[in-house]
Amino acid sequence: MKEPLDCGLNAKRHIWAVLLAALLPISSHFLHAEASPTKPELFSLWDSKAPVGDGTFQTDDAEITLFRADHSNGAAMVICPGGGYGGLVMGPEGQGIALWLNQHGIAGVVLKYRLPRGNYMVPMLDAQRAIRTTRFHSKEWGIDPTRIGIIGFSAGGHLASTAGTHFDTGNQKSSDPIEQVSCRPDFMILIYPVITMGDKGHPGSRKNLMGPDPKPEEVEQFSNEKHISPQTPPTFLAHALNDTVVPAENSRMFFEALQANKVPAKFLELPEGGHGLNGYKGPMWDAWQAQSLAWLGAQKIIPAGDVVQSK
Repeated sequence: MKEPLDCGLNAKRHIWAVLLAALLPISSHFLHAEASPTKPELFSLWDSKAPVGDGTFQTDDAEITLFRADHSNGAAMVICPGGGYGGLVMGPEGQGIALWLNQHGIAGVVLKYRLPRGNYMVPMLDAQRAIRTTRFHSKEWGIDPTRIGIIGFSAGGHLASTAGTHFDTGNQKSSDPIEQVSCRPDFMILIYPVITMGDKGHPGSRKNLMGPDPKPEEVEQFSNEKHISPQTPPTFLAHALNDTVVPAENSRMFFEALQANKVPAKFLELPEGGHGLNGYKGPMWDAWQAQSLAWLGAQKIIPAGDVVQSK
């Protein structure tokens, strides 16, 4: 997650890790995931007429890149990179995750969402559209429409959890067939996520999403721990206990609310790693990947044969 320079030493180190990753060879940049011979496919979500949430539109767009698994099991995940809602960490938290998912038979759909610049509706609309689009094209993309999840990191975790707590079944009166499709994800994986827009959240993400002086009702609307219901999708969370950029309390609040609503959930408390889990590598990074796959298997989202962690 790309943080403002005043967020402390850990954030500064994280910025350098992200910059360094961009300069490394592809094999390192993608965390040693082997590239699929299937060429990624880029799709526009709005055709340069993107809604801003108040009935008006902007000549802007969001994109998804589909990474098909060579040996698909039918599951798919929309991937939301982090970046504090002020940038996008598209390599390690985007394409790298898609390639890792492909190794386990899961299609990766990397979302390049619009940055809000204070317009808090924009990223949510893009995430909802990405899920709808994936579900609408599920047959031709070889995806099971009942096994489409969402995964997000840091502020991308906030966006993913927003999609999992603010969804609808589609607008059957819309002239756009994609808008007629449900945008509810079937499951969520949230890695060191921003969850709340309150005091325990991340000030930089809140400012970028909602502006410098958001109204109390806006803070309430996007404090996602307050919007969990029995219909919230099953969720896996992982967070380092020594994360000083986005406190682990974010994941804990969300997990406890899921439990209270009897939603299947697992919270992996990692003993160390900080924000970004030591630069997207090492035992803490490996732990969430291995345990999230095991959780997907236990939820019968992927078959047991695809749970084994690739080397």
